[in-house]
This record gives sequence, C-alpha cells and structure tokens, in this order.
Amino acid sequence: MKTPLSHRVKLISPMLAVADMDETLSFYTEVLGFGIAMKSPGYSIVERNGATIHFMKAADESVMEAVRGQADVYIQVDDTASLWQHVQSLAGKYKIRGLLEQDYGMTEFHIGDPNDCLVFVGQRKNQG
Repeated sequence: MKTPLSHRVKLISPMLAVADMDETLSFYTEVLGFGIAMKSPGYSIVERNGATIHFMKAADESVMEAVRGQADVYIQVDDTASLWQHVQSLAGKYKIRGLLEQDYGMTEFHIGDPNDCLVFVGQRKNQG
C-alpha cells in the first residue's frame, strides 16, 4: 500500500497560449479586474486575490489554431452580480453568455477572451 502524500496544494494556475500579449492583458485587467503581476513579451502573469493566470506567447499562428476554442478557465467569485453589471456593457466587443443558474449549484456567466478561451465566472448559489 502506498503512503498518502502529505503535501498541500496551495494554488493552481492555468497557463494559456496567447496570440497578442498586450490585448490579452488588457482583457483580464480591464474586463475581469486582475492586476499585472509580471509582464514580458513572452510570458506574463495576472493576479487577483491570490489567484493567478499565466500567459505564454504562442510561437506562431499554428499554435493558436490548435488551441483556439480548446481552453476554458473557471473563476469562482463571491459576487457574480457586480462583475456581471460591468461585463454586460461589453457585449458588443466580446462573446458573452450571461447569467445562468446551473444545476451544479452555480450562478455564472461566460465570456470569450481575445484568444477564444472561454472564461466561466461563477458564484455558488445562496452564497453572499
């Protein structure tokens, strides 16, 4: 019998390929309220409340063709309604599907980032 691992997971951060670093950082900061924790042309990190998302500049368009529409990120928040108020005003600029009551206990909306990564933003139902 194997000995159980005793280490704790402290953080999980998605790492996403991006076509345009500046456009991607603008989306995550201006639309979703993240701050830039680290920025370089090839690799950047955004952060909010200890949660991070890492971005890697795609080597070429073939990488983006392979990953577009194939990556999703779920961001759980404590107040979907306030963020939804901000995001819905951007409907002409981004693909948005909003507020849904899911049978798995979340109230959420979806928004596509500039790289066709689908970002789910959700809050547990009955959570204040």
